[in-house]
Amino acid sequence: MRAMVLKAQGRPLELNDLPDPVPGPGQVLLQVHACGVCRTDLHVVDGDLSRPQLPLVPGHQIVGVVREVAADVTSFRPGTRVGVPWLGGSCGSCRFCRSDRENLCEEAVYTGYQVDGGFAEYCVAQARFCFPLPPGYPDLQAAPLLCAGLIGYRAYRMAIDKRGSARRLGFYGFGAAAHILIQVARHHGREVYAFTRRGDSRSQRFASELGAVWAVPSDMPAPVPLDAAIIFAPAGELLPLALRSVDKGGVVVCAGIHMSDIPSFPYADLWEERIVRSVANLTRCDGEEFLALAPQVPIETDTHPYPLEKANEALDDLRAGRFDGAAVILVDDTIPTLS
Repeated sequence: MRAMVLKAQGRPLELNDLPDPVPGPGQVLLQVHACGVCRTDLHVVDGDLSRPQLPLVPGHQIVGVVREVAADVTSFRPGTRVGVPWLGGSCGSCRFCRSDRENLCEEAVYTGYQVDGGFAEYCVAQARFCFPLPPGYPDLQAAPLLCAGLIGYRAYRMAIDKRGSARRLGFYGFGAAAHILIQVARHHGREVYAFTRRGDSRSQRFASELGAVWAVPSDMPAPVPLDAAIIFAPAGELLPLALRSVDKGGVVVCAGIHMSDIPSFPYADLWEERIVRSVANLTRCDGEEFLALAPQVPIETDTHPYPLEKANEALDDLRAGRFDGAAVILVDDTIPTLS
């Protein structure tokens, strides 16, 4: 099979021919149709995340069709279309897994990081961590739901808290996740205030087109006190700015797996019961809830397709901020039959 392979961090991916993968216990073999390109892929390739299993096939927003299942798998049959997210497996027995916090499992493995991902014609995945995809979403539009959507949804749930009382939300950074979550927020009757890099008028227009009531540079204060803020951009300097914009008792959620160092800030910015919290990956419950919600909104994803051999170009364009929405690798429709 053809695959884009990372052999050393800080270097471009290489197009290689690899042996066809074989599903092990609990796994399914997928013919990959599409795979979203995530900022986390950049962190893996660039070396911000320092423990990849090299050589590695990146990619963790996989849309594919089940072609083979291990003997012990009963949840899927060949021909089923499924999605594979960042969280690729957990031990299932530790205190975190037993309390529905498998995203914190010490033995968790991650797709496109410790196990090969979807920048390839085929991959294997743990059946327990695959999601049936809602009908009505073509492969290209479904792929961004599997990380930008899923982890963004977990951050959104943390921001609105169990009471669901947060009406005014600030989004710091307006990329793949934010363009999905603004649709969820508006579906729930919430206002979104978008903050982007100074000079990024294109992203500000994009946010406004999707219904943001305010879209300005991130160093500007919010026009009203926010109930909560989500930081999608991996920029630690945004946290103090977000704290100053949320009201008493407000929460700031850091949605990325990697963020640059957070500068010091006065205690007064945190005082009055403001909360700072991070998001670690996702749980299967997040996935089930979000993928059921997506067609109700309905969420529409803005996507930019690239062929498999242009994965480096997709990463470069994401790194440089050359598009709004999400990049997606589309594997050639003429995938050969497994040998």
